[in-house]
Amino acid sequence: MKKLIMSAAVFAAIVAGCNKSATPTATDWEAEAISNACEQMALQVKAIESDTTGRILNPVTTKRNRFSTSYCSYADWRSGFFPGSMWYLYELTGDSSLVPLAQKYTEAIADAQYLTSHHDIGFIINCSYGNGRRFINKEDYDKVLVQAAQSLSTRFRPNAGVIQSWNTTPGSWQASRGWTCPVIIDNMMNLELMFEATKISGDSTFRNIAVSHADKTLAEHFRPDGSCFHVVDYDPENGNVLHRQTGQGYADSSVWSRGQAWAIYGYTLCYRETGDTRYLDQAVKTYEFMKNHPNMPEDLIPYWDMDAPDVPNEPRDASSAAIIASALYELCTYPVADPEGMREYADNMMKSLASPAYTAKPGENGRFILMHSTGSIPHNSEIDTPLNYADYYYLEALKRKRDLDSKI
Repeated sequence: MKKLIMSAAVFAAIVAGCNKSATPTATDWEAEAISNACEQMALQVKAIESDTTGRILNPVTTKRNRFSTSYCSYADWRSGFFPGSMWYLYELTGDSSLVPLAQKYTEAIADAQYLTSHHDIGFIINCSYGNGRRFINKEDYDKVLVQAAQSLSTRFRPNAGVIQSWNTTPGSWQASRGWTCPVIIDNMMNLELMFEATKISGDSTFRNIAVSHADKTLAEHFRPDGSCFHVVDYDPENGNVLHRQTGQGYADSSVWSRGQAWAIYGYTLCYRETGDTRYLDQAVKTYEFMKNHPNMPEDLIPYWDMDAPDVPNEPRDASSAAIIASALYELCTYPVADPEGMREYADNMMKSLASPAYTAKPGENGRFILMHSTGSIPHNSEIDTPLNYADYYYLEALKRKRDLDSKI
């Protein structure tokens, strides 16, 4: 009973924090978006804190019945997004009651810093500890980031110049594709951890690995029109390309939308960290490709694959829109041709996401903020469902937009 009483108090405190979220420059849709996020996140926290098993639950999506919430372990690639969302909610509201919760959920996945079995340790640790270290003066957080970068470094294949994304364990679906050293465009997002680790430790090895991976990906992943392949498989001994394919898109040559989002975001952050204009140019080119794609819907929420055969009746992917919008709020601050147009495009994406068409009512949608994301149709997994990383990048985009507006 004590646990339930505490969770009710936490819920009330978070909802009360929503009243602090509006700023003089906030539009009605922004204020409403933050208020809704507060209510949903408060309900999510209430469910977590009410659990009597002693576990710290980490919400990911809804189960196939659409009613109950699915949770993950620290080793899951998505485990850093909910803790990271808590840090962003704290920034958006200024509600100090969120800090100990965000800290608890972050530190619950500490063991992820030692993972070497996949490349997504950057997602896990940078989204949680990386955000938390901005508010908590703890050397332990820096140590976790550096250790995570060391773990990720074990996946670097120096002869190919890339960080291997997936293992090709016999019997796995990756092995069944005949891949040897597969690298997915998503891996660009893990480079931010490497750049941060060099800043913290002074060890340039991490940064050098990140630049090597970004350069190789720039050379091999992109088509002339600016779009990217999902998977490029390399010979780890000499770096030769063995295959260019997809794992989650409609076809090898099609436009898997979230892959394009990762590319825009990934090369934006690489430009931030290096000043290399090749990275800036690629981020802009991929953005313009998506913006001008003839199948881009009027509301700017992409189909899961822009070339899927049943467009306009294909599922949407709200996560792709949230990632792109967040990236554009940063990209428009750099020397690009039409920063205001880019910013307006991001605003329009966010207005769509914040509308009832994509934002769930409090208490519905498994207590996640956004509806209508798509995980992997080829694997019949997470189709037209909430996803915690959609919520994470949506909150990040709201925070980035507010930061931009405050400078006007």
